Amino acid sequence: MKLDILAFGAHPDDVELGCSGTIAKEISLGKKVGIIDLTRGELGTRGSVEIRDSESALAATILGIAVRENLNMRDGFFVNDEAHQLQIIKMIRKYQPEIVLCNAIRDRHIDHGKASKLVSDSCFLSGLRKIETTLDGEKQEAWRPKRVYHYIQWENIEPDFVVDITGFIDIKTASILAYASQFYSENSNEPVTPIATKNFLESIHYRSQDFGRLVGVEYAEGFTVERYLAVNSLSDLK
Repeated sequence: MKLDILAFGAHPDDVELGCSGTIAKEISLGKKVGIIDLTRGELGTRGSVEIRDSESALAATILGIAVRENLNMRDGFFVNDEAHQLQIIKMIRKYQPEIVLCNAIRDRHIDHGKASKLVSDSCFLSGLRKIETTLDGEKQEAWRPKRVYHYIQWENIEPDFVVDITGFIDIKTASILAYASQFYSENSNEPVTPIATKNFLESIHYRSQDFGRLVGVEYAEGFTVERYLAVNSLSDLK
């Protein structure tokens, strides 16, 4: 299955928090989108692996993505080495995305910055035909995504561009709230974590509002880039 966009997250819920509005919009425009979670989030303070598995499946249904896979890397302990790069390369060659979305370049959680560099490096390496990989017994062809964009997470990183997600904030919110074990609920008896507060949930909404305010729309999501963006004409810029 060839995808237009493949989004990677260190943990289940990273993609939903960072770029689910963009994903929902692109799907509405006819794009095929998939998500690859690197870990199952087994070190998370709240919930369990089994709960997070079911929550990620629900979020995938809400977003309407074409496929979701989990690479079962070790939460907290995966590294940017050949073995982990090859896992990513196999997914890139399997789905041949034009665009890859991945974790923030730096963040409060150490896995986010690690995943960002791991996926970015793997996107480059995936285009080298002398790196040979097989999947289900078949040799894979080299493939390098045309563009790699990094979504924004906990830290207030200044975006290089934003995507207007007006009309898709409700789907974004619903996909996030699919992870009921992870976020604020006044009825929860679970320990309080930085993302399990009312303030954090509200911050997702007002950050999207603020990015939107800066470009004259209701809601937007921000991204950083690894190389300059190019447009055919000044009129292409919104």
